[in-house]
Amino acid sequence: MKTIAFFNNKGGVGKTTLVYHFSYMLAQLGYRSLAVDLDPQANLSSIFLTEERLQEIYDNEDLRPTILQSIKPLNKGISDIKPVHIEEISDKIGLIAGDLELSLFEDKLSSSWGNCLNRDEAAFRIVSSFYRVIKEANQRFHADFNIIDIGPNFGAINRATLIAADYVVVPMAADLFSLQGLKNLGNRLENWHSEWNDRASRNPEPSLLLPSAQMTPLGYIVMQHGIKEKRPVKSYLKWANRIPQVFSEYVLKNKIQNFQPIRVENDDNCIALLKHYHSLVPMAMEARKPIFLLKPSDGAIGAHFGAVKRAYGDFELLTKKILTLIDSKN
Repeated sequence: MKTIAFFNNKGGVGKTTLVYHFSYMLAQLGYRSLAVDLDPQANLSSIFLTEERLQEIYDNEDLRPTILQSIKPLNKGISDIKPVHIEEISDKIGLIAGDLELSLFEDKLSSSWGNCLNRDEAAFRIVSSFYRVIKEANQRFHADFNIIDIGPNFGAINRATLIAADYVVVPMAADLFSLQGLKNLGNRLENWHSEWNDRASRNPEPSLLLPSAQMTPLGYIVMQHGIKEKRPVKSYLKWANRIPQVFSEYVLKNKIQNFQPIRVENDDNCIALLKHYHSLVPMAMEARKPIFLLKPSDGAIGAHFGAVKRAYGDFELLTKKILTLIDSKN
């Protein structure tokens, strides 16, 4: 089981769209993946599912087939986790749907993090709940990869999610706030790793499966690459070419002396520079499929069809690069 979290605490960089397309490209390459929506905004679920299915799920107050249903007994203190419902998007893509009410679990996760220091078994069950839910679902769906989408913050939900991740991919925009988010991310991953190792050593129940908090950074992806309307090239390059040093120093924790400037496109830690694909996005939303699978019958004709082929190549390269990086870490 390999679990990849896509995360940056700077929002609005296209993270959820990236997770959606990455899951589909894994399927194109023959892999089975379990997409896990642990962002309380449930944006990934809304991309994958039709309006009708979303209404069926969220109109059901008592038995909503989402991540919430699997942890509800634990949250109430009456039992442990239950097997989660898996939406079968295709024969190779499963989805654990998100839930807006997941945010109500935040306080319990936060207090349990501290209570783990007191060897409190109930606290360990709560903090490890996402890891254990995903592991059970993975075995049932026979997935090669778990792909996790989480919100842009450092709250208790994201902490419990990230310690369950083997790898972290960082979607970026070329701007000041994404760079600041990158600095914050590196420090938090390091702190959470050491804090969880301390807690895990105090686990009073040896049979309880706990995450390893590996959280190995695989690299970053610059989203909406290119020059936006009314934005000069100079402004884009100013921020984009600062990413290599910041990622190396703050995320990989490399001690840098006399750092030689590297252009972002030449940085080994840059997984991909993704274009915006402006005109294909609304077309893909209407067709309810990734942009690289659009057909002429969906409206992808002429120049659009050429853009679809280029998008397929871009996402294929990105996905293969991530797979290669994972292989190199094992």
